[in-house]
Amino acid sequence: MDRRAFLGAMAGLVPAAAFTRTAAFAQSNPAASSGSRPLSIGAISAPNSLDPHFYQSPTNNQTLRQIFDPLVTEDATGTLRPLLAESWRALDETTWEFKLRPGIRFHDGTPLTPDDIAFTIERVPNVPNSPGSFVPYVRNVAAVEVIDERTFRIRSKTPNPFLDRDFTNLYILSRKIHAGAETADFTSGKLAVGTGAFRYAGFTVGQQIELEPNPAYWGRTPGWSRIRTRFIPDAGARVAGLLSGDLDLIDGVPVQDVAHLTADKTVDIFSVASATSAYLFPDASRDQAPFVTDRAGRPLDRNPLKDVRVRQALSLAIDRKGIVERLLLGQGTPADQFAPPPAPDRLPNRAPIAVDVARAKRLLAEAGYPEGFGLTIHGPSGFFTGDVAVLQAIAQGFSRIGVETKVETLPIATFFSRATNREFALFLTTYATTNSAELLRQVVLTKDQETGAGPFNRQRYSNPKLDAPLLAALGDFDAERRVARIRDALAALEEDVGVIPVFYPRFNWAGRKGYVRFVPGNAFGHTNAVFAEPV
Repeated sequence: MDRRAFLGAMAGLVPAAAFTRTAAFAQSNPAASSGSRPLSIGAISAPNSLDPHFYQSPTNNQTLRQIFDPLVTEDATGTLRPLLAESWRALDETTWEFKLRPGIRFHDGTPLTPDDIAFTIERVPNVPNSPGSFVPYVRNVAAVEVIDERTFRIRSKTPNPFLDRDFTNLYILSRKIHAGAETADFTSGKLAVGTGAFRYAGFTVGQQIELEPNPAYWGRTPGWSRIRTRFIPDAGARVAGLLSGDLDLIDGVPVQDVAHLTADKTVDIFSVASATSAYLFPDASRDQAPFVTDRAGRPLDRNPLKDVRVRQALSLAIDRKGIVERLLLGQGTPADQFAPPPAPDRLPNRAPIAVDVARAKRLLAEAGYPEGFGLTIHGPSGFFTGDVAVLQAIAQGFSRIGVETKVETLPIATFFSRATNREFALFLTTYATTNSAELLRQVVLTKDQETGAGPFNRQRYSNPKLDAPLLAALGDFDAERRVARIRDALAALEEDVGVIPVFYPRFNWAGRKGYVRFVPGNAFGHTNAVFAEPV
């Protein structure tokens, strides 16, 4: 998953649309109509599509989780929990058996069947123009075998001990409803039909989404009569909307506002330590890189970021503790490695990453840059609270060791498009997961279009010392050996400084006291009505 309070956005507020279906819903769902209330959410970032297989981003996923369901989910501790699948088990190293909950239907009444799982797996590789593909989760599937009306088996081409976890990321569609569906059909609302707790009621790209409860939902439905989420990238506007009563719940609470909102008797703060890593991704592979110059601004004939000593020097120049304490006001944790703290397979007993300006300068000199060089670092604007300040602090650290650094931030859509096109030498981004193997597979495993490996490996990083143990771990059912191999891969990445970890953010929401209680349902910072309960 790339994010959260790491959330991007396109600006724009839309006047409240009429929620004309509320009365009809109240009649059809007495439990919800008794004391049910509307919920107005202010979210920092907007999804770019309602196609659940178009873009594997936290912003898209958090929105779509309200309309669609996966087979399996994970809670805030990373523990797998049943969702559409009532139970599952590995029969052998290449065969998993799942049993669906009884009686589940899509919003239009179409029953969920095992064939819909087969259809979903078939569709994922055929979604065109995906900027972040879901293919890694299904590429290894060889076949889906239907056993009965609720039971099916998934056979993999090679052993996959993570197959159940893979299906936490895949929203299930219906062959009957969605055969031939194009991405535009979902975003228009025509085929935004899932099994989720809420139904589509309107969507304006970059501005707002409207939802209504699903009266036939199989699980517990929060008692909201209607949901409107407005995408408001400006932090001050979100806070003002909450305090004025125009909004009931906001995400991306600015770190400087956490204290005074906590003291406000009309507001509740809801927090969770995240499974998100904020990191810098250097171009360590090309002979020449953009935005790298000598100190006079002339392009260099070689890419200094290819030298591990330069990457080590840059890492040593970052005051991670200072960033978290002074800029984020304690709303985060300095990174000690790439994998976030909730991941049980991360490297154990890591010391804080040192700040050592003198050693950094020596490493630059050893690499042939005793006078340093020029560099521009990039990041998305509005991606997380304090993102510009964090980038500026990193740039100041680099400049202290002789790397004269400029900062350029861009709107989220533009930034990620350009990053994917390899237009930057070094950029700041995030990835969220409770599993180190997943983090490595998505972000730094050598990119391979055939297998779907490395969909977020935007710098085309490649390290055989990482690939070998990681690929072995991805097919190893022996838990102890698998974790050892994953840690070997993490250690190889750390030694090579393939990425430069910075910090792990803490996510904060604020809500109207006595009106809404927000219970974060995972460690990814997802903001949606599934986790919001009326008080």
